Amino acid sequence: MMKVRDVMSPRVISVDPDAGILDAIRLMLDNRISGLPVIDAGGDLVGIVTEGDFLRRSETGTERRRPRWLEFLLGPGTLADDYVRSHARTVRDVMTEAPVTVDENAGVEEAVTAMERHRIKRLPVTRNGQVVGIISRANLVYAVASLARQAPPQAMSDVAIRDALLAQFRELSWAPAAFVDPVVRDGVVELWGTITEESQRQALKVCAENIPGVRSVVSHLTWVEPLSGMAIGEPGEEAT
Repeated sequence: MMKVRDVMSPRVISVDPDAGILDAIRLMLDNRISGLPVIDAGGDLVGIVTEGDFLRRSETGTERRRPRWLEFLLGPGTLADDYVRSHARTVRDVMTEAPVTVDENAGVEEAVTAMERHRIKRLPVTRNGQVVGIISRANLVYAVASLARQAPPQAMSDVAIRDALLAQFRELSWAPAAFVDPVVRDGVVELWGTITEESQRQALKVCAENIPGVRSVVSHLTWVEPLSGMAIGEPGEEAT
């Protein structure tokens, strides 16, 4: 399993919590990055600051403005917080505290799940509580590109392709394995049978395309509406 340490950027560009807003912005621009971990003098991670923290700024006239009735409902606390974020002069006042992190020995899947759950683009990577790297969406894209450059697996015979495909169908909870029969000739996979969801047609095609040795995939699958048992769509359609 690929680990976070295998794809992270080991070069950590950070900013002090007491640094000025402009200093943080210059760091991001000079290094072409969109976020910085905030690390104090003791080496502790205390926050993270991103380009999104600078969207609502008084310098550009983009500070948040709300209708009077909404301001009344929100109360002075929220309005005061908005003012601080748009007028603050130091990183400490605009950063996100207690940022989400990931351990360097965690699987890449854990990092992806954290990014999705918290809707963030990057994670500080830690070792014994200290930041040792950054993993971002870009790092994950580079990892995919690197794997794609590796030598392709050895092509299999038609019989082996069919066996591998059937085994794969049985492992996928969404695949109607009992109702799909693949036929393989010279690396061309023909899918026969029935599906209960139209989206299964494309998913089964993609599944077959990932088997080494498959040259193309043709779908003859018929979509059957579960409640009525009525066939929808004609078989013999080539998957696209």
